[in-house]
Amino acid sequence: MTRAPGLLAPLLGLGLGLGLGLGLSPPGAGAADCVSLGGAERLAFAPAARVHWLAPRVRPRGALSPLYGTVRRFLSVVQLNPFPAELVKTLLNEPASVKVDEVVRYEAGYVVCAVIAGLYLLVVPIAGLCFCCCRCCRRCGGRVKTEHKAVAWERGTLAAFLLLTTLVLLIGVVCAFVTNQHTHEQVGPSVEAVPEILLSLRGLVSDVPQELRAAVQQFSLPQKRVLEELDGVGMSIGSTIHTQLKSTVYEVLASGSSLGQALQVSVDHLQALNTTLVELRKGQQDLEPAVREHRERLLALLQESGCQGCTEAQSRARALELGADFHRVSPVDDVLHRLKGVPEANFSSMVQEENSTFNALPLLVALQTANVVKEVKKVVAQKPEGLKTLAQRFPGWEAASRWSRALKEVEQSSRPYLKEVQRYEKYRWILGCVLCSAVLLVVVCNLVGLNLGIWGLSAREDPSRSEAKGEAGARFLLIGVGFSFLFAAPLILLVFATFLVGGNVQTLVCQSWESKELYKFADTPGNLPPSMNLSQLLGLKKNISILLAYQQCREGAALWSILQLNDSYDLEKHLNISQYTAKLQQELQNLKVDMKNLDLLSPAAHRDLEALQSSGLEKIHYSGFLVQIQKPVVNTNMEKLAQELEELAQTQGSSVLGKQLQEEARGLKNLYQEKVLPQQSLVANLNLTVRALASSAPNLQMETSGVLDKVAYLKGELPTWATSILRNESECFLTREVGYFSQYVAWVREEVTQRIATCQPLSGALDNGRVVLCDMMADPWNTFWFCLAWCTFFLIPSIIFAVKTSKYFHPIWKRLSSTSSEETQLFHIPRVTSLKL
Repeated sequence: MTRAPGLLAPLLGLGLGLGLGLGLSPPGAGAADCVSLGGAERLAFAPAARVHWLAPRVRPRGALSPLYGTVRRFLSVVQLNPFPAELVKTLLNEPASVKVDEVVRYEAGYVVCAVIAGLYLLVVPIAGLCFCCCRCCRRCGGRVKTEHKAVAWERGTLAAFLLLTTLVLLIGVVCAFVTNQHTHEQVGPSVEAVPEILLSLRGLVSDVPQELRAAVQQFSLPQKRVLEELDGVGMSIGSTIHTQLKSTVYEVLASGSSLGQALQVSVDHLQALNTTLVELRKGQQDLEPAVREHRERLLALLQESGCQGCTEAQSRARALELGADFHRVSPVDDVLHRLKGVPEANFSSMVQEENSTFNALPLLVALQTANVVKEVKKVVAQKPEGLKTLAQRFPGWEAASRWSRALKEVEQSSRPYLKEVQRYEKYRWILGCVLCSAVLLVVVCNLVGLNLGIWGLSAREDPSRSEAKGEAGARFLLIGVGFSFLFAAPLILLVFATFLVGGNVQTLVCQSWESKELYKFADTPGNLPPSMNLSQLLGLKKNISILLAYQQCREGAALWSILQLNDSYDLEKHLNISQYTAKLQQELQNLKVDMKNLDLLSPAAHRDLEALQSSGLEKIHYSGFLVQIQKPVVNTNMEKLAQELEELAQTQGSSVLGKQLQEEARGLKNLYQEKVLPQQSLVANLNLTVRALASSAPNLQMETSGVLDKVAYLKGELPTWATSILRNESECFLTREVGYFSQYVAWVREEVTQRIATCQPLSGALDNGRVVLCDMMADPWNTFWFCLAWCTFFLIPSIIFAVKTSKYFHPIWKRLSSTSSEETQLFHIPRVTSLKL
């Protein structure tokens, strides 16, 4: 099949450009950066679940906070002595040797308050008994016998003072109710917080081994991630090899495909050239005798004497002979013989097949590395020896047991007392509610008495009704006085009892706790009994400072450094996974890839290119062809000669000669149409074919040699390049996977030294204990007795003003006549004509 000659040059240009511009340098230069795999992703490890982790307790600032501050300032005035370190030391170590005078000396402020409370307890009930006796004898709480100018002023002043005192009592009793209820509500959560704090302290050391085992189990997270990535490592490495080699391989295959097409086109052109040359030679053999006969006949006619004007035509006739002689060109049979059967291979199918083989490289690598990956998985599934013994060899098992046992005994022994605290708190709450209600009853009596009395004094129209209202007001005031005397004793007893307990808790414990004096006391050797020594309970070689440990814990230091556990426990030894990663690296070095199935050129294609290379296509004498092609088929223009003969035939005097010239003209035209035109067409085709072969043959040979050399070079280098890429990717993969294990090791180190072995339970328990005891219990407790004492002591002016004011609410025995403006005053009592005594 003849192909278009113009297609050969573009194909050869493309193939030559690919072949000559092909970069065959090793692709490893850009592979060392591990871009294809990337770094290890960030793993999310689950932090150790701290079972006994204490949430910080903070009392929110509320409406009672100013009152709490006032009570604390009052207690600081009551207790001016510093923390009694020697007294507490004796009490803890030798309770029987405590001296009473030392206790009284320290409690001097409370002794003074006790004396005041005793006087109140003695004086107020006795005064109440005396008042009752006087009332029975009608000598106390009587009436105003005569009205004078100062009565209204005295009455108003006493009523105002009574009202003011009653309002103060009302404010105090409201605060007492609120603080009593707040104290009761805080006792329950505070009592429940004590076992929680002790349990957290128990977990200070005893929970560490359990949490270490939980941290060791987290090793499964990097293991799982590495095993997942091992499932795709073959495909990943194969894809990387394919990506880095594809530009080289694709360009070689593209060059081979282009060369195959150029080879096919060249062979077709060569066959077309040979066929055309044979036809031209055969046509030349047929054309030469016909042209010679026409020339001889024309010359004979034109040389006759009767031929007029035939001289010019005679010269044209003499030139009527063949121009191009294709028997003089070199034959191409030998080249065709060497290219017989070429192309044997289907280059297009071959390139597709090689492309498919190369594109299947990731799957091929995955299959070839499957056994090695299986062995690597066995290594990854194991656990490093150090991690296996991380929890078992943790120091202080005996100390942890002793510490836990001691705190457990404290917790168990405290539970009955805590229940008693709740029970007695319930009694205190009930008694507080009753006494607060009693004070509230006194306030109600005062307010009702004042209202009725003032109402009675203001009703001028009906003297009888005003006397009844005033009398009722006076009675209510005296009832309030009676209640005041009746509840004064239990009020002062409750106030002093709660004051003595709450005040000492605040001044002896809370103030020293907040000022860190308690920690300094505990740190002083000999102050605490051996059973309460923290260093001995934890089994430490060195004594630790509780104050320093507390401060470091508050600042975020780890128990690991505070208890100096690194002296007895080599954590880095257990976290050393170098042997584990070395086994992993050793197994990954066994990864191999075989690229023998990638031929780039099939044997048939190789033979085709070798045949083309040795065919001598470029040695054909194309210039000889071009020389003959440039010559005309016939030297004379036969059409013009025939036309000239026809014109000569018309001008001849002899009809016979004219007729002969016309016959020769027709013969030339027929010869031209039948023989010369086909010959000219063959020459034109030959011209295109020869020129195409002449321009492409040298480049085709050069490209063929280049492709064969490059294919031979790549066949030897591709396995080396693939192995180099494989090694690099294996190292990148190892670095990535070791990164997961390094994350785990760093996480375990941080967990052990900062979270698992944390001293947060110590500082948290101490802080929460202070908040529970001082903020949640002592402050409301102290504020309750303070408000109740407020009410208790204000009962005295309430009694005095109520008794005094009640006299002015009774009807007056004798009224002075007056026309002054007193008649219109608010407390004016209308004039009466008779009194019912």
